[in-house]
Order: sequence, then structure tokens, then C-alpha cells
Amino acid sequence: SVAPMMSWTDRHCRVFHRLLSQNTLLYSEMVTTGAIIHGDTERLLKFSQIEHPLALQLGGSNPKELAEASKIGKDFGYDEINLNLGCPSDRVQSGCFGAALMKDPKLVFKCISQMKKEVANTKITVKCRLGVDEQDPESILPEFLQYLIDSGVDGVTIHARKALLKGLTPKENRDVPPLDYGLVLRMKEKFPETEIVINGGISSLSVANHFINSGLDGVMIGRAAYKKPNEVLLLADQEIFREKKVIR
Repeated sequence: SVAPMMSWTDRHCRVFHRLLSQNTLLYSEMVTTGAIIHGDTERLLKFSQIEHPLALQLGGSNPKELAEASKIGKDFGYDEINLNLGCPSDRVQSGCFGAALMKDPKLVFKCISQMKKEVANTKITVKCRLGVDEQDPESILPEFLQYLIDSGVDGVTIHARKALLKGLTPKENRDVPPLDYGLVLRMKEKFPETEIVINGGISSLSVANHFINSGLDGVMIGRAAYKKPNEVLLLADQEIFREKKVIR
């Protein structure tokens, strides 16, 4: 999949990406529940039918609003609804969502439960970090994932870094906290029935295949897919999805 990236993965970018790969799952930019419920929904959510399979990423922390926004997204035709539990920006924190929600797993449980109840037949996933601030990922991540599983979540994408909510910019949070791929692999061993996708610092299809062959259910690539689409997306159908090359 191609990661949701603000100001990057808009509908025009996604059409281009789909022309390069027919199978890669694409994500919208994060859209807040308030914008969807009270804003110009058509402008925010409209997409081209060729973009499928396509996921809508939501930002929010109010269970009722997330459920309502999920229903709107489903009615627009999105194949998956994803809750952002990983964004570390100040603006997102002030709204008490994104990575800050990893400190409140009971609220996350309520959010996912309400979303599942509202759109029972639509895939509901989350994108999270290993933890935030002073949290110890080894101890809190399995507990957090158990809350997600108990809520009925259909899949989890884990950005293999902590988020440091104070002192680092969002850009620094993509590079400074060290990656811990091993912990994500251990989470798949601990929760083998749960769909777990890895994200963070992955820049090639050979590395993506390594993680898939190691037992993970998928790999999400962000900046490399955007900046090197000829190396990542153009070859994904052959190298990841094992489709034969069509000679025209």
C-alpha cells in the first residue's frame, strides 16, 4: 500500500499511482471527521473509480462522529476506512487525536467499536506507532493491539517508530526515533490471526518482499513510493503481486 500523506496523496496523485500499479492499495490524505460532517464533502471525498482499491483515512476521537464519517465514506464507495493513530503534529494533538490517542486505548476501543457497528461490512483498520513519548513499546504495544482486536478491528498498520509528541516536528518524527522492525514482527507472532502491515523507512520492493516472506500481511511505503514511483509502484504488480508482465 501507499501511505496516506498530507498534501501528497490527493486524488490526482492517486490516479497516477493507479496507472502504475493495479493492485497496490491506495489511501486518501487524512480527513478530519468535522470536515467530512460539516464541510464540502463532495470536494473532500470524491474520487475516480479507477482508484480502487482505495481507503479513506479519518482523523478524530469522537466515537459518534467517527461512526458518522465512516458511514459517509462507505456511501462514497471507499473500500476501507482507516483511523489515524499515528500523526504527531501539534494541530492533531490539540484535537486530541492521531498518535496522542495511543495514550487512551479505552477511547480507541469505543471509536473502533462504534465504527464497526455503523459500517459492519466495511473493512475498518488503524495506523499507529509503536508508542508515544515515555511509553515502553515492548509493554504497551501488545496491550494496545489487544484493545484494537477486542474492538473488532480488521487490520493494523504499524509505523515502526515511537512518536515523540513534544520537542520534535512531524518531519523529525519520521526520521529521528529509531526504527524497531523486530517488535512489529514479534507482534505478528503474538497475534497471528490479526492482519498486521509494517510501515516506516521502507524504500524498496526487495525489503517489502523480505517482510512479507517473514510473515507480515503487507507493507506500506510512503515517501519512496511518491519520490521513486518508477522503482516502487511500476514494478509492484510483478514483484509483490506476482503478476506476469504484459508486453504491449
